[in-house]
Amino acid sequence: MPSYYLAATLARFADEMVAFTLVLLVLDRTDSPTLAGITGAAYALPAIITGPLLGAWLDRTSHRRSALAVNQATLALVMLGLLAVVGHSATWLAPALAAIAGATLPLVSGGFTSMLPSLFRPERLARANSFESVSFSAATIAGPATAATVAAVVSVDAAVVLIVVAAACSIVAISRLPALPPVGGGGESFLSSVVGGLLHLARTPRLRASTVTSTLLMGFTGILLIALPLHMVELGMPKSAAGYLWTAIELGSVTTTLVLARLQSRWHPEYVVMLSVALYGLVLLTWPLATTFAVLVVLAIAAGLTEGPALPAMFAARQQYSPPHLQGRVSTTAASLRVGASALGQATAGVLVPVIGTHTALVTVGLGLVAASTLGRLTSPHTPATPHRPAPRG
Repeated sequence: MPSYYLAATLARFADEMVAFTLVLLVLDRTDSPTLAGITGAAYALPAIITGPLLGAWLDRTSHRRSALAVNQATLALVMLGLLAVVGHSATWLAPALAAIAGATLPLVSGGFTSMLPSLFRPERLARANSFESVSFSAATIAGPATAATVAAVVSVDAAVVLIVVAAACSIVAISRLPALPPVGGGGESFLSSVVGGLLHLARTPRLRASTVTSTLLMGFTGILLIALPLHMVELGMPKSAAGYLWTAIELGSVTTTLVLARLQSRWHPEYVVMLSVALYGLVLLTWPLATTFAVLVVLAIAAGLTEGPALPAMFAARQQYSPPHLQGRVSTTAASLRVGASALGQATAGVLVPVIGTHTALVTVGLGLVAASTLGRLTSPHTPATPHRPAPRG
């Protein structure tokens, strides 16, 4: 459905701009990596709590479109608020406002993705997952690159205004989505519904392996969000040039996503996630060796080629190992864990990177991703797969 991918991609484009632009805005106005890390963490951290709650509610409601639209409206208002207060008011205001926008952040990823089994027939889900991954990648390609270009050519403030415009356009696109009936709830209490999603993630070995690996991936990505703008200075580039590295990663990622779309279904999705993340970490270990920005861009594309298969495989793991009535809870809970891990990574990097330096930070991220893949494997002993095939809808 073109309307679905347009709405999802616009919302994710705005979100991807936020993650990078927040760091640039705080660094530009305060020159404080610590405050940049705290503000980025404040944007992502509330998702740890709100993700399971939102997922349980999404499974029980027929008002998903309204929830997604309210999320984008909140984002637009908060970004305008940040434009007014960062560098001009008390430092705590920036993290406080960022936390308000972050409270509904799982809706951007898990909220949209949880709709796929209701929108597409089972035999079309693999292809839908590939396009869903492309939606994420397209947003991640365009978001940081747009933020970097606008910040360099015009100003960081202009990049913030563009986020507001993108969020407003996404609301229009969301209004064109079909209304979907509730898929769960029944006689189950809301609290039981919330806990059910968490327990399913914890008790399903193959899903647990994918979730552990992909969550740690986001934690180390949070470190990169802070480290890369600072590393650009060491290469004689402006901090905003880091946005082009994220674009290079996603260009590589979307390439393998499209090329391997039909082949990925031949392997268990959790194995694809673990292998992809491990290879991504190994390539990142070469980044400190790059002495010029051009070489680093090439290495970023190579990193993206290895990381590309992880995202559609992660979607497939949630869908194959979760029953239909848990799709919303599993998607948003897993998304909240990933976003929360990114928040912790940013907060840690804000304090740690100025102390250890960017080269050591990059090596730490590379080794950490290899360890993440290994830990995911250790949490999933050999068990028979018990996939849940969604019933046909629409």
